[in-house]
Amino acid sequence: MSGVVVARRGSTLLVTLDRPETLNALTVDDIAALHSAMDLAPDVQAIVFAGTGERAFSAGMNVDEFLSFDVDGACAFIASLRDLLRRVRTAPVATICAVDGYCLGAAFELALACDLRVATTRAVFGLPEIKVGIPSVVDAALLQQYVGLSLAKEMILTGENYPVQRLSASGLCNEIVVPAGLDPAVHTMLDRVTGHTPTVVAAQKRLFEIWQNTTLTNGADRSVEEFGRVFAAPETRAHLAQYRAALGDGR
Repeated sequence: MSGVVVARRGSTLLVTLDRPETLNALTVDDIAALHSAMDLAPDVQAIVFAGTGERAFSAGMNVDEFLSFDVDGACAFIASLRDLLRRVRTAPVATICAVDGYCLGAAFELALACDLRVATTRAVFGLPEIKVGIPSVVDAALLQQYVGLSLAKEMILTGENYPVQRLSASGLCNEIVVPAGLDPAVHTMLDRVTGHTPTVVAAQKRLFEIWQNTTLTNGADRSVEEFGRVFAAPETRAHLAQYRAALGDGR
């Protein structure tokens, strides 16, 4: 049975991991439910991932899920997780992960796949996979870009947990707030990243992925294509005219 709750708040999709008695540990069914949540309605402008309770965003995959795996089962599972994280990373809308408490393993990879992370002062991050005999994989590859290669290797090879204060200088989290300030901070961030045209946000998200996976030269060439494509959408000119009008005669 899935522990994922999906709801709407205006144009924002709220995806909540809701199994607090197990620190919102994920199951195979949860991964399937998260896949379904990524089938976005056309009017969705942002996605927020959060966890229920004060102890954890999520402790990662429930280890019991791994006990029955053989090679084929393990590959099928991790491919499904890979595909989910790719869908989150490449979603045509802004994605925010709201982290309170533990954010471990696959849940940490989900946070890394999001565009932005807002965390509380009691947030704790870690990739404990190596301690149970499996490697950190898929979007754990992004960790070094946030915290640097040396610290990323330390985190992955030790499997230890790191309080958010230890990582604050790295820029891993876009904002760190007291627990009571998490929802207001997420709402403020949503105000800052929504309100743009869906065309430009989707284009920018495609560019993020292009820049991540190609050379500087090719990325610049693809940027030219994306820049031109937005002018095919009527909303681009309408938004430009609105912006120009708001400037008034002072410019």
